[in-house]
Amino acid sequence: MKKKLISLMLFFCALSLNAQVERPKLVVGLVVDQMRWDYLYYFYEYYGNNGLKRLINDGFSCDNTMLNYTPTFTAVGHTSIYTGSVPAFHGIAGNDFRLNNKMVYCCTDTTVQSVGSDTKEGQMSPRNLLATTIGDMMKFGINNQSKVIGVALKDRAAILPAGHAADAAYWWDTKAGCFVSSTFYMKELPGWVKRFNTNHHSKPGFDMKGSVDGIKVTFDMAEATLQNENMGRGRYTDMLCVSVSSTDALGHAFGTRRPEMKEAYLALDKQIAGFLETLDSQVGRGNYLIFLTADHGVANNPNEMKAHKIPAGGYDGEQVRKNLNNYLQQKFGVDNLAKWNSGFSIFLNLEAIEQSKLNIEDVKAKAIEFLKKDPQFLYVIDMENIALSNLPAKAKDQLTNGYNSQRSGEIQMIAQPNFQEGRVKDTFIGTTHGSWYPYDSHIPLIFMGWKVKPGKTNALTHMTDIAPTVCSMLHVQMPDACIGDAIVQVTDQK
Repeated sequence: MKKKLISLMLFFCALSLNAQVERPKLVVGLVVDQMRWDYLYYFYEYYGNNGLKRLINDGFSCDNTMLNYTPTFTAVGHTSIYTGSVPAFHGIAGNDFRLNNKMVYCCTDTTVQSVGSDTKEGQMSPRNLLATTIGDMMKFGINNQSKVIGVALKDRAAILPAGHAADAAYWWDTKAGCFVSSTFYMKELPGWVKRFNTNHHSKPGFDMKGSVDGIKVTFDMAEATLQNENMGRGRYTDMLCVSVSSTDALGHAFGTRRPEMKEAYLALDKQIAGFLETLDSQVGRGNYLIFLTADHGVANNPNEMKAHKIPAGGYDGEQVRKNLNNYLQQKFGVDNLAKWNSGFSIFLNLEAIEQSKLNIEDVKAKAIEFLKKDPQFLYVIDMENIALSNLPAKAKDQLTNGYNSQRSGEIQMIAQPNFQEGRVKDTFIGTTHGSWYPYDSHIPLIFMGWKVKPGKTNALTHMTDIAPTVCSMLHVQMPDACIGDAIVQVTDQK
């Protein structure tokens, strides 16, 4: 009788195991900051076989993936990837945006303290993020047993992807020369992070984000996180959100085509190869799902473009704001009515307008009237009335998605193609991003690993499709503000 009972128990246990939802052991999101889509192929002949080429050849590449919002900045991109949403809903309207009539940094949180240093670099959290992320939905959808951790040199690139319910996020404190976190996540750094910092400590003030060394340190930290947190080894699916920040800093400094960028991407390729080898060893081939993408693209250097007789240049955003203020003061007798400029946007001084009993519609109308006379701008838009503008549909949709009525600027300028916000002198060798144009909004997207067959598509996909695709594969609900759609070429593979 006892043997029969044991046999029945084993039988029902087997049935229970077979009835479990099939999921990968680990999901890895790998975001390469400022990686244009064409970087997959521009340096292709120099890549080894086990890094980016392995992702391209063994994965499924969505070659026509676009950002469907603007401004195309780091905080916005990382947030949109993991929420499947846009600034209109998730609230991260820029690296900096207006909140309670003040310009704030996206992750600043003075209610928390640094963990791992005595500086203010750890006073950060995801509290300004209004939407949930992939990791948040995994926490709610898989018995709250999934472990979710973010790793990056930039705080916003570690915090915003990991989401509200994350177990941890780690970022680099330049002043202290080590990885830190905040009391939002923990009271003290784990022992393994302390040991990692001892072995990887840099001289305080050294610009790790702006060096090729930063690429290696990022992957070293990612691998240490995998190993010390036993990610991908448990019963439930874990998620590691990794972002490579140095590629952005180097791109800003050197543009897209100089030898420094080739060096950076060959270093990235080498580190990806080692990282995939670690995943193979710890989690096992076929047991993890990884996606590679970027938070935004970037423009080519305008001086290099002009050398090839291609129209390009830049405009001084701060000088435009000053000139506008002089004009508005003449019209209304009030100084500093254009308070800030950021991301091709003008933020009006709402307090001054209210205190002076001015009509904001009159102020906007005069501001737009003045800015439209500047030949640098093709369009100048009143964002509250964008539906009435004659802006072409694609750009109109992107601006609409990127506009948060509580946090964004009132007036948006559309510069000429290849015209950047910033002073562009003859000696300028760097670049920047932020516009709606394809060079800033066309990004790589490759899925590889669990249930993914090699292939590619040129069908239009969007950054906001990443989160619902991953969630569909995990059989969990998509994030709460998601506007994207699962990419069926990835999810429906047989």
